[in-house]
Amino acid sequence: MSEVLRTILIVLLAGVAVTTIAIFASWWFEPSRRLRRALRRVLGGLPECEALDVSQGRAAGLDFEGEALAVLWRSGDAGLLYEFHEIEGAELIVDGKVLARARRDEPRRLLDEFNPGSERVTLRLVFADHRFPEFELELFGPGSLLSDAADGVRLGRRWLSHVEAVLKRPRPRPAPALQLEANEPPRRGDADDAEG
Repeated sequence: MSEVLRTILIVLLAGVAVTTIAIFASWWFEPSRRLRRALRRVLGGLPECEALDVSQGRAAGLDFEGEALAVLWRSGDAGLLYEFHEIEGAELIVDGKVLARARRDEPRRLLDEFNPGSERVTLRLVFADHRFPEFELELFGPGSLLSDAADGVRLGRRWLSHVEAVLKRPRPRPAPALQLEANEPPRRGDADDAEG
């Protein structure tokens, strides 16, 4: 009889262990946690401002101390890191229409009003990068973490404010071209003396 109880106890403990591991794995690989971990890894710490598009596996994060903006896709497996001087602007798009914008060397276009029943709110980030000039995140839509379009618009406005503050900063001066050698070219007589 004690052998049967021991077997039942072992089976129960194994079931509890497997269930615990499955719950932990589900928690660890949950898309929003995975994207946040990837942002922390790329930026080297917690971003001061983040936006997640879980349905598309995309994320963006701002690091003010490191003066960098990270954009990620494929659930954080791929991405780019931009320095602040490479940011050209941002747009807030509601149901396919650009309702607010902050662009370098342009006046900011403020969001006056929007339909609270909107179906999609998208943030478009624009960069001085010829290969990847823009990056879009759906802040609110099917599969969004946010509860309604108003939350998406609030998050988008916050991003526009941050981007506008970054754009107002002076761009760093480009480094001077390296001078290979400061000497004058040899004169004709010097070259003849060296040969003789």
